[in-house]
Amino acid sequence: MKYLVCLSLYMLSLTCVASSLIEGEDGYRLWLKYDRINNAAVATGYDEQLSDYHVFGESETIEVLRNEVEYAFGQMGLKPHVTEPQRARLLIAAGVKAERLATEFEIDIKQAAQEGYVIRQRHNDDGKSLVLVLANTDEGALYGTFRLLKEMQLRHSMSAINIVSAPKIKLRVLNHWDNLDRHVERGYAGQSIWDWHKLPEYRYQRYIDYARANASIGINGTVLNNVNADPLILTPHYLTKVKALADIFRPYGLKVYLSVKFSSPQLIGNLSTSDPLNHQVQQWWKDKVAQIYAEIPDFGGFLVKANSEGQPGPGDFGRTHAQGANMLAKALAPYNGHVMWRAFVYANEKGEERSKQAYSEFTPLDGQFDANVLVQVKNGPIDFQPREPFSPLFGAMPNTPLMMEFQITMEYLGFSTHFVYLGPMYEEVLQSDTYARGKGATVAKVINGQLFNHQVTGMAGVSNIGTDRNWTGHIILQSNWYVFGRMAWDPEIASVEVADDWVRLTLSQDDDVVAIVTEMMMTSHQTAVDVMTPLGLHHIMGAGHHYGPAPWVDFLGRDDWNSTYYHRADEYGIGFDRSPSGENAVAQYFSPLSAQFADPKTTPEKFLLWFHHLPWSYVVASSRRTLWEELVHRYYEGAQQVQAMADNWDKLEGRLDPHQFRQVQMAMDIHVKEALWWRDACVLYFQQFSNQPIPQGLVHPTKTLDEMKQMSFPHAPGQG
Repeated sequence: MKYLVCLSLYMLSLTCVASSLIEGEDGYRLWLKYDRINNAAVATGYDEQLSDYHVFGESETIEVLRNEVEYAFGQMGLKPHVTEPQRARLLIAAGVKAERLATEFEIDIKQAAQEGYVIRQRHNDDGKSLVLVLANTDEGALYGTFRLLKEMQLRHSMSAINIVSAPKIKLRVLNHWDNLDRHVERGYAGQSIWDWHKLPEYRYQRYIDYARANASIGINGTVLNNVNADPLILTPHYLTKVKALADIFRPYGLKVYLSVKFSSPQLIGNLSTSDPLNHQVQQWWKDKVAQIYAEIPDFGGFLVKANSEGQPGPGDFGRTHAQGANMLAKALAPYNGHVMWRAFVYANEKGEERSKQAYSEFTPLDGQFDANVLVQVKNGPIDFQPREPFSPLFGAMPNTPLMMEFQITMEYLGFSTHFVYLGPMYEEVLQSDTYARGKGATVAKVINGQLFNHQVTGMAGVSNIGTDRNWTGHIILQSNWYVFGRMAWDPEIASVEVADDWVRLTLSQDDDVVAIVTEMMMTSHQTAVDVMTPLGLHHIMGAGHHYGPAPWVDFLGRDDWNSTYYHRADEYGIGFDRSPSGENAVAQYFSPLSAQFADPKTTPEKFLLWFHHLPWSYVVASSRRTLWEELVHRYYEGAQQVQAMADNWDKLEGRLDPHQFRQVQMAMDIHVKEALWWRDACVLYFQQFSNQPIPQGLVHPTKTLDEMKQMSFPHAPGQG
């Protein structure tokens, strides 16, 4: 492993040299740029306070920590000098040594728990100022070091620094929907970064930088492959390749997990069944798990998509989700592995409205899952729509740990060409009150274990990472990876704080620029909703590839795959009636939400058409416009907001790195065009039913509805 550490620093240096030969920042360095400190006073202060340092310990994690400090200090223009502990001004330690230093300097490191850290400024007996980064584990020391380096990148003072931070979520995991052929389902930033063909021998520098980036924001797990899993991932040929990645990631505290196909015993094990109660099947999984842990002793466990969208599962054998999950859990338990069992299930034959099915299927199983099983629940009850109410499962399974699943990749929010910061959306969901135990029972408190006293907790994010040089296909969309990590560490952090940090770390330290870009980021999600699905509309995108508007889709094989199933526009009005007079999905929420959502007068306008089918003449309270007029105005305002974003970005020319500026500017050109497309397509389509004119003063679309219906995109990226 030591050669990897050395290679990492050597290649990082080469990367920076190469970048300096080509003017501009291409985005590869993400938020770990460590740019030279041009303020002489700040640089001198850091040199005096930090450059003489000592890192205690010799583990692989401590070694990469030590190298990160050396590299970062050098890049920032400081004069790093490793010295004896008694001469050092910066001390970094974990475990027993950290405990001794904590006692000596009267620092409580119990607050840091297993993975957290304490950063304190103290004075020694000679009156010399010291900065200490202390943790109970090597991983905590690594996270603390990245936090110290972040504070330095933000040019914060080390005088009287006082930081205590520990993760509130145990499993903080990226989900890669990456196939073994390197195609990424719902991926828009190039191919999968895992080159399975060249592994295990060929190990890209990108693998190391991926681990560094994740460690810097506290992500401690990665599911390498698609939930629509290929069983070959469990064969010895591929497990050798998985081991190579696990070996690279281990020093960074990053465990590997695998998505598994439930029918693997039949497909690669030569068994006649995959029934979870069959003893041969159970033994096959036990043997397979033992084989994995023999190669990867810190393997994290399995992610499972079962009995969903054609994937096999325990239901194929008349068994429950709990019985299927528990079979895998028992195989993993001796090694402290976990099962993350997805609750994304729906089927036509059940005769129940799609948004209700996960709740109906899983709540009867509450308390039946083994202790090392987490049920992984999407943030909303449908499927990562631009805006959804939170899933009613949150709060409804007090005896089962529920793991949040957010989508970082933007399957329904403009792929990788729309400027959308997802922090406000994540925050909206996490701060939603479930009322499961009265007022204040937020979704965040459900998933962090606080509400129901769960010790095993988790948050998953479907990755937006690919082989594009800037990792995410769009510079701004790096912020969604970043905010996911920050919110997985602390689900109650404010999204605006994270946005401000990200802009300063990635784009500019100029306060005016930071204010402009942060404001754009903070309003971008609402803009995306207005562009695509205002007032609670949902699932009206193109069929299959999910690209662009297509509210007319009515030809797919299942009712609940069609746009018309969701908006239900007719001459009377528009919207899905999930009130007590309709599908009564509101009954799945706790009081007072169930009553609030049942009445259009008390339903938040952002969810109005999610829960109600209302007449075109319905008066929207906030604007006093009719529903038709309000819907049209929302679409027009959305497009105008995107144009305003583009104009604001243009004003930053010369104040940002030219490469970063131009990348976003080109994407904004696409975003503006597609916002107009969404506006025109949806307004013209719904006008057929309202039979009302476009309100006075608004420009009319230049294309006809038929022209837009004929648009075809057979090679749109990211298709499943």
